Amino acid sequence: MRNINISLSSEEFMKPSYLKNLLLIILSIFSTYFSGFGANRPNVVIVMTDDQGYGDLSCHGNPILKTPHLDKLHSESVRLTDYHVAPTCSPTRAAFITGRWTNRTGVWHTIMGRSMLRHNEVTIGQIFADGDYHTGMFGKWHLGDNYPYRPEDRGFQEVLRHGGGGVGQTPDYWDNAYFDGSYFHNGKAVPVKGFCTDVYFDYAKRFIRKVKKSENPFLVYLCTNAPHGPMHSPEKFSKPYLNQGVNVGNFLGMIANIDENVGSMRAFLENEGLAEDTIFIFTTDNGTSSGANIHNNGMRGRKGSEYDGGHRVPFFMHWPNGGLNKGRNVDTITSYVDVVPTLIDYCKVKPPKDVKFDGVNIRPLIEGKSQNWPDRILITDSQRVRDPIKWRKSSVMTDQWRLVNGKELYDIKTDPGQKNNIFKSKPKVVDRLTKFYDQWWEEIVPTFGQPTAIYLGADAPLANPVTLTCHDWIADGSTPWNQRHIRNAEKKPSNTGFWAVDIKSAGDYTVELRRWPKESDIAITAELEAGADVPGVKPFRAAVGKPFPAVKAHLKLGGKELTLPVKKTDKGITFKISLEEGRDELWAKFTDASGTAMGAFYAYVTRHDPDENASQSEPLPQRNITEEHLKAIGDFHLAAEEGDLAAVKQCLKNGTDINSVRGKGSLRVLHRAASAGNKTLVTFLIKEKADINALSIEGTPLDVALKSKHQEIALLIRKQGGKKSEEIQ
Repeated sequence: MRNINISLSSEEFMKPSYLKNLLLIILSIFSTYFSGFGANRPNVVIVMTDDQGYGDLSCHGNPILKTPHLDKLHSESVRLTDYHVAPTCSPTRAAFITGRWTNRTGVWHTIMGRSMLRHNEVTIGQIFADGDYHTGMFGKWHLGDNYPYRPEDRGFQEVLRHGGGGVGQTPDYWDNAYFDGSYFHNGKAVPVKGFCTDVYFDYAKRFIRKVKKSENPFLVYLCTNAPHGPMHSPEKFSKPYLNQGVNVGNFLGMIANIDENVGSMRAFLENEGLAEDTIFIFTTDNGTSSGANIHNNGMRGRKGSEYDGGHRVPFFMHWPNGGLNKGRNVDTITSYVDVVPTLIDYCKVKPPKDVKFDGVNIRPLIEGKSQNWPDRILITDSQRVRDPIKWRKSSVMTDQWRLVNGKELYDIKTDPGQKNNIFKSKPKVVDRLTKFYDQWWEEIVPTFGQPTAIYLGADAPLANPVTLTCHDWIADGSTPWNQRHIRNAEKKPSNTGFWAVDIKSAGDYTVELRRWPKESDIAITAELEAGADVPGVKPFRAAVGKPFPAVKAHLKLGGKELTLPVKKTDKGITFKISLEEGRDELWAKFTDASGTAMGAFYAYVTRHDPDENASQSEPLPQRNITEEHLKAIGDFHLAAEEGDLAAVKQCLKNGTDINSVRGKGSLRVLHRAASAGNKTLVTFLIKEKADINALSIEGTPLDVALKSKHQEIALLIRKQGGKKSEEIQ
C-alpha cells in the first residue's frame, strides 16, 4: 500500500471540509485494498463440452459452423494451442479434475466398471471446497453413479447431473432423451423442462446467484453431454446445418446451442458484476466425433484416436482482473493434468496433502513469463478395454515429436497431419520417448490391480439402497450401456458380466433384481411400447421393448447361489441374504423355460439394520463420538481397506485413534489389514501399537488372518503375541 502523508494543523483538522476529505481518502484506501483482495480469490467457471473437436469452432477455421460467442471468448483469452487430453470421455474427466494420469486414477474406459474414480483420488471439487469455495457441478460427470464416486461425494456441494456417460444411457433416469425428463439434483431425481444444455446452464446460474453474496468465491464445473450422440438439437439451432444430414446437422446444432449458452453465461456474469473477477475456461473432452469430414485443422484422427485429432482440443482461459483478456496463443505443449495445479496457484487454495500431481503449474506459460521451460514429455492413450494393455492406442508427445503406439514417429512441427512415419530414421528420439513411456508404465501398472468396486451397506448420505445398472458390469465385451440395449433385451454372453462390489457392513441385505428400472413400473416379462420422438435422430427410447419370458431369477453373491421363480406379473424379484464385509462379485440373471439367460439389467441392494435389541447388545465403545470424529474414522478405515499406507499415516498424524472402531462389528483397522492380507500395513500397525488381540464380531486379527487364509500374516501376528479369540476367552 502507498504511504500517504497528510499534514494538517489542529485548526484545519477540525474543519468539516477537511474531515470530509479525510474520510473520503480513508474509504478510497480501504476500497482499493479490499478490491485487490477480491482479485486474489477469483471465481472459476469451467465449461467442458463433449465430443467437440479442435476444428468444431468458426474461430479455428470451420467453414460451415458459426460460433460467434466462442469466437469472441477466443479473441479475449489466452489460448493453449497444443493442449492434450485423453481420446475419450471419462478418462479426460478423471485426469482433468485430479491433475493425475487417468490410468492411475482407475479410469481407463467409459463403461464396465472402469469409469469410476477411485475414492482416494482428490478432486478439484474437494480441493476448492476445502479452500472455502462454493462448489457446483452441472451436467455430465461420468465418473461413477454410486457412493463414493458421485460428484456430491467428491467435494461438489451443489449437483445437477444425468446418469452414466450421457442422457438416455443405462444409469440415467428412464426414458430421458435430451428434452425435459429428470436429472439427479444432489442425489435425487427431479423433473426438468427444456433442452439438456439449457437446463445445466440455468441451474449453474441459479447456483451463482445463491452464493454470490457470500464472502467466499465459487467454482462452477459445467460439463455438457452435447454434442455427444445421439444427435438431438433444438430445431432452431440445427436448421441452418441440416443440409449436412440429420446426424451432422444436429451435431453442429448442439454446438451452436452451446455457443449461445456460453454467450448468455458471460452476459449473466457481467450483469451480476462478476465477470471481471471470474476465471472463465472453455475446453472439450476429446477430439470431434462427427465434424472431422468438415474441418479438422489438418489433423489425423478423431475421437478415440491416438493421433492428434483424437486428443488435441481447444482450451481458452479468460480473466480480466488477472490480465488474461488480451488474446494470445501459448504454443508450448500442455496437458489436462496441468489444470488443477495451475488453478490452485491462481486461486490461492492449499494443495491437498500427500498428493503428487502428474501435471505442473503452467502459470508462467499462460502469462508469457516462462524462461528455460523444459522440453516436457507427455502421454495419452485410449485403453477402453477391461484391463490396460501396454502401448495400446498411445501417443508419447513433446513440442516436436509424437511416438504413436511405440512404432510410429512423427515430427509434428513439419508434419501436423502425421503422414510421414520417420521412426527408423530417428533412433535417438525413439529411444528417449520409449524409455520415458516404459518408466511411466512401470510406475502406474501396479494400480491396475486395484479396480474400483461399488460400495454396499456404506454409512453415508444416499448410499443405501444402492442402484446397480449393467453399464457397470465387468465383462469381456461391451456392456449394455444405453437404454436401447435394455429395450433390445441384449443377452450375448460376452456382453454380460458381474458387478464388482465392496460390502462395507456385515449384516442382512435384500437384493431386488429387475429387467426394467423401478421408475418404469413394468413387469419383468412385459413388452414395452416405443417412447416418443424428439428432434434429430431416433432417441434410445424410440425402440420397442422386447419381451423376455423369464421363469426364474438367479443371484450369486457371498458364496451363495440362489434361485427364485418369476411370475408374469412380477416387476422385481427380491432375495434375502446375509453378507460379510469385503469385496465380492454380484452375478444376477433371468432364465426362460429353455434355460436361455439374460442378465438382470438392474439390481437394488439394501442393507437392513438389525433389530434394536441386537443393536444394543453389541459392543459400541465409541457410541458418543462426534460426526467429525466419525468421518475421520471412516476415512481411516477406508484407507486401511485400500491398503493406502500414506493415507493411514496421515490419519494417525491428524489424531485418529489407531484402535478406533467403525461399524457395529467392532472392527479395527488391524482386522481390516489382516483380512486384506496386506503385510506392509499389518507390520506398520503392529509397530504403532495397534491392539493385536482386539476382539470383534469376526474374532481377533489372528482369527481374521486365518479365516482369510493369509498364513504369512497369521504367522506375523502370532510372532508378535497375537492370539485366537478362544485362547483369550
